[in-house]
Amino acid sequence: MISIKRRSIGDIIADVIIYALLTLIAVVMVIPFIYVIAASFAPEREIQTRPIFFIPEDPTLDAYKTVFDMSGMGTTVLRSLVISLCITGIGTFINLFFTATMAYGLSRQNLIGKKPLLNMVLFTMVFSGGMIPLFLVVKSLGLYDTYAALILPGCISAYNMLIVRNFFIELPRELEEAASIDGCSDIGIFAKIALPLSLPCLATFGLFYAVGHWNNYFGALLYLNDPKKFPFQLVLRNLVMQTAETSTSIEELPPTDTLKMAVIVIGTVPILCVYPFLQKHFAAGVMVGAVKG
Repeated sequence: MISIKRRSIGDIIADVIIYALLTLIAVVMVIPFIYVIAASFAPEREIQTRPIFFIPEDPTLDAYKTVFDMSGMGTTVLRSLVISLCITGIGTFINLFFTATMAYGLSRQNLIGKKPLLNMVLFTMVFSGGMIPLFLVVKSLGLYDTYAALILPGCISAYNMLIVRNFFIELPRELEEAASIDGCSDIGIFAKIALPLSLPCLATFGLFYAVGHWNNYFGALLYLNDPKKFPFQLVLRNLVMQTAETSTSIEELPPTDTLKMAVIVIGTVPILCVYPFLQKHFAAGVMVGAVKG
């Protein structure tokens, strides 16, 4: 006979409190985003007169038409979108490649010089050269005004690498020993065993790296000089600043507040579209490698 454990009143009250708090946090996070979407379709006058709303009274696409107007800024916006997508894709691949390879190497017990290398990685987590020395290094290496300046200086995160290393340490040694007996090389073990098993972990950090590249405008502001090379976030930043400086009346185009909401939506949607494809791996890998140190 199966016995059913009855829950105490304290457990029920605790669950109610937890779900209430989670619901409140979800509402606090979702409401501003819904407002931004609604405001991006609202006319400028409505934003000025209504403090908050979720459905515009007179929906309009004026802000989006202004952003994607091919006779004006549309060409620049679309070009910057392609640039940002390329930087995000290539940068994320490079990040994951160096993170995974270095983490796997430092997870091997027989690696010569393992401790000094690990100490060097830990040193970078505590001390940093700063913005000006990094800029001088980038310029001296001939990377100024190139896309490499946005990718190579941050091609590996010490914190992410250490967590991935802990994941590789936790992999069963029996799998590697069996592959080694079958004649598989170290590179083969890494490519055929370690990488497939680490997909949830790499997908999690791949999402972190991709969001960082997509949202990065300060690096482009520092290292890029040619306006034709500006990524999406920097173009939108300049667009918002220019409209805020030049706009003097809510009747004129481009509408400043509505335009700001529209560019926020445009800048957020691509990452939101990527997350559903990584949700399964993200949920499985968000805590991977965080047990052992």
